[in-house]
Amino acid sequence: MDLTHILDDDRGVSPVIGVILMVAITVILAAVIGTFVLGLGSNVGNNAPSATFNWDYGNDTSVNVTHQGGDVIDNSSISYTSDGEINSVAGPTGDDSQWTAGETTTIVYANEVSSGNTTSMVWQSSGGSSSIISSSTYQG
Repeated sequence: MDLTHILDDDRGVSPVIGVILMVAITVILAAVIGTFVLGLGSNVGNNAPSATFNWDYGNDTSVNVTHQGGDVIDNSSISYTSDGEINSVAGPTGDDSQWTAGETTTIVYANEVSSGNTTSMVWQSSGGSSSIISSSTYQG
């Protein structure tokens, strides 16, 4: 038996490599097309800011929200929602366009806040998506 003939036979190598390359290209194309179809590519760069806030209920009609640290937040991208009616929001002390660590916002409610009332801070991206970045429930 001639073993050198078996070891030198490489006729099946080229088709195997071709199949592997075709599968790899198909997987990559499926991933790219899937990303666009599911809309995952449009959310890149629209990540909500990460910051820590302290909610201090001074009385039954207002709450002071203090930015304790984290990302600087553009004030025009923030809104508030509440189980109770919000009468007014006094922006952060300091620079009016950005909210930085140490600055406080005061939310004044139209009526007394009842126990269990939840107020949320909502961040709106320029692309239209929104995220709740902080919330608090009144326990008074």
